[in-house]
Amino acid sequence: MSNIPSELKYATSHEWVRNEGDGTVTIGITEHAQELLGDMVFVELPEVGESISTGDDVAVAESVKAASDIYAPVSGEVVEVNEDLEDSPELVNSDAFGDGWMFKVKLDDDSELNDLLDAEGYANSIDED
Repeated sequence: MSNIPSELKYATSHEWVRNEGDGTVTIGITEHAQELLGDMVFVELPEVGESISTGDDVAVAESVKAASDIYAPVSGEVVEVNEDLEDSPELVNSDAFGDGWMFKVKLDDDSELNDLLDAEGYANSIDED
């Protein structure tokens, strides 16, 4: 069973969202997702300043097994990307919920967070996979 921190929100497409409490969120992919993908070899991130909408494919995680699109779990403006992933994409594997974060978004509408799954809901969704 993958680690699923209870303080985060989740999309069924395996992105996690941490509310920073200042109108921004930090986004990455779950431990379950990185386990499915395998060892990361490249991560393509969105541009800072880019406007994204829920469901947009905004990044790509490329592993030894496959390349997988990363979808925007919320709408807003990308305000920061994790530049450490350019040289060390394996951070996604070693610390998916910490140093392996991907990008930060200034929310257009923080009520969108209510549409995401809690840890239990996400755990149930991956049990069904």
